Amino acid sequence: MAEKIDMEPSKASSGEVYQEDPVSNGLDPVSNGLGPVTTAVPETLQQRVRRIVLANLLVILTVAGVIVGVIIGMAVRNTELTRTQVIYIGFPGELLIRLLKMIIIPLVVCSLVSGAASIDPKALGRLGGWAMLFFLVTTLLSSSIGVVMAFIIKPGSNTGSKPRVAGLGDDVPQPKEIIDSFLDLIRNLFPSNLVSAAFQSYGTGYRFITTNGTNITVEKVPIGLDQDGMNILGLVVFAIVFGVALRKLGEEGEILIKFFNSFNEATMVLVSWIMWYAPVGIMFLVAGKIVEMEDVATLFSSLGKYIACCMVGHAIHGLLVLPAIYAVITRKNPYTFLWGTFTALATAFGTSSSSATLPLMMKCVEENNGVSKHISRFILPIGATVNMDGAALFQCVAAVFIAQLNNISLNFVQVITILVTATASSVGAAGIPAGGVLTLAIILEAVGLPTNDISLILAVDWLVDRTCTVINVEGDAYGAGLLQHFVDSQAKKEEGAELSEVRLGDHPPSAAPESSPLMGKSGGPGEKESAM
Repeated sequence: MAEKIDMEPSKASSGEVYQEDPVSNGLDPVSNGLGPVTTAVPETLQQRVRRIVLANLLVILTVAGVIVGVIIGMAVRNTELTRTQVIYIGFPGELLIRLLKMIIIPLVVCSLVSGAASIDPKALGRLGGWAMLFFLVTTLLSSSIGVVMAFIIKPGSNTGSKPRVAGLGDDVPQPKEIIDSFLDLIRNLFPSNLVSAAFQSYGTGYRFITTNGTNITVEKVPIGLDQDGMNILGLVVFAIVFGVALRKLGEEGEILIKFFNSFNEATMVLVSWIMWYAPVGIMFLVAGKIVEMEDVATLFSSLGKYIACCMVGHAIHGLLVLPAIYAVITRKNPYTFLWGTFTALATAFGTSSSSATLPLMMKCVEENNGVSKHISRFILPIGATVNMDGAALFQCVAAVFIAQLNNISLNFVQVITILVTATASSVGAAGIPAGGVLTLAIILEAVGLPTNDISLILAVDWLVDRTCTVINVEGDAYGAGLLQHFVDSQAKKEEGAELSEVRLGDHPPSAAPESSPLMGKSGGPGEKESAM
């Protein structure tokens, strides 16, 4: 299983650059009579700094973009700008989001088709099972942290009256029945039209039937509606199944598999070009959002505890829980791995979209953290769809916050309901800005809390949603790293088993069943080479 997955990138799977040893390859200048060996010149401090800067140039530019964006936003904020001028300031950032969204569909479809076609179906099921287990456990942990932090900080208590934010109405998502929400999730797994799935998803609306001549509602009938937004869940399922089908075709499917592989590689080249524009786009995204903010002092004074609760919860999960899981399982430094994904994390903060960050995250984990293409291009699109740690934490905090605002005490059963519903509903949350707010109504309906207070959550969602997205994509990256460790460990076990069989092959009793003289002559080195 493992050797099929890791056959292509085996030299770089550990994250180290592969270099041939000149001495071991017979290239020693002394032994070949090419003259004396020249001693290596020690690297000066200036050369070392230059090498480190060039190696981390994109990360440095991204950090500088965020800092400069904050400075520009704070400087321009005090000037009286029209709404049109604010839109112009954010235009370069809008271009970054459009570029990233442009390649989401070809990247997701081609990477999943090529990944599913290149992995043995049994190994595919095993990898998918481990990935879903990791995503489920981390989402449950994130939800638990959110509930605990909300009960400790109590963001909705001691406020006297409900906070009021100017300019907010009751424009909240229409609440849906819980059963209809999960039925919509299943329906979106199987899109009726793949073309429309690229820009629309299925959603349930309601039509109220009344009796003749009266306004008394008799029945609320669900009706199907097409909602704007990519149905990435349906595209993921189709791409995986289609890749498995191509593998089943054997030689007849090789041409189409090569097509998707080439398409995928070309898409990643485009991603590498877009990465160098990311610092500029992030700078103007941050600056534009700071300029857009209105009455920040009132907003933070009324909802500051809620914002702090979400931020602290995300920090605990992203800086302690996820790195601890990675360190315990892999015995490696998790923060080195995290640093390798910094460009993608900064992009997630700037765009508030885990789907838009997907191309950059693939590039980061492959080039900086040594995750093989088969792993990253199979797991990361799935993670961007179903793994929403940050959204689950924020939804739990928001549910407890709204309960505290309305002086509603939650019992143990209601708390468990919030945990389970937040974990389940985050699977169907769209990987777009404010996607988690759309599923918050499901949780509130499940425990009987009023949905009108979601307008308060929307007031600060522009800030909380950014840290949500960072945690979402960080969980995806750690999941890919853990699966790479799992594949590497399986490969080492199989290699050790094959080597032990080679040693046992010298003993006559164990070699007796294999009577072929060819097997007896070439069994040792032949099997050892095949393991490589």
